[in-house]
Parts: sequence; structure tokens; C-alpha cells
Amino acid sequence: MSLQKEDVEKIAHLAQLSINEEDIPGYLEELSKILHLVEQMNAVNTDNVEPMAHPQDSSQRLREDKETEINQRDAFQKIAPQVERGFYLVPRVIE
Repeated sequence: MSLQKEDVEKIAHLAQLSINEEDIPGYLEELSKILHLVEQMNAVNTDNVEPMAHPQDSSQRLREDKETEINQRDAFQKIAPQVERGFYLVPRVIE
């Protein structure tokens, strides 16, 4: 598929992008390469290829969901400048 300058301008308009006039030939070349690659991929015979839900059909190893650290909130809040009902108090930033 061959693109024209007008096609690049229309694509830029649809994407709400502003492009410089001198950049259009570069975009034209790059977009044409992409479309050529898509045409090549469409030409590949995939009749006997079984679709995969995931490229690596394997289960994910998960760690055991168990508590590994003790609750130290009281020790940490003991050294905090201001604490109220289990929360750290900080100076107001936004009024």
C-alpha cells in the first residue's frame, strides 16, 4: 500500500497532531514501511497454527500469603513529633 502526502496530512489531522511541512516526507516513508510490514505479516499462512491464549502456557509461582514482619506501629509513632488516634499529624500545606 502506497501512501501519499495527503494521507499523512489526513492521519495527522485525525490524530490531532500538528506536523511541519518539511517533516511529511519522513513520516510518509516511515508509515509506508509500517504498512509494508503489516502486508508481509498478513501474507503469512497461519491456517495450521493453533492460537495461544498466552505465549508461555505456564502457571505463575506465587509466594505463600503469610505475615513475615511484626507490627511496630507503636514503636515508630512513639518517636514521631505528633500522633493522634494512630495517625501521623503533619503541618497543613494547602489551606
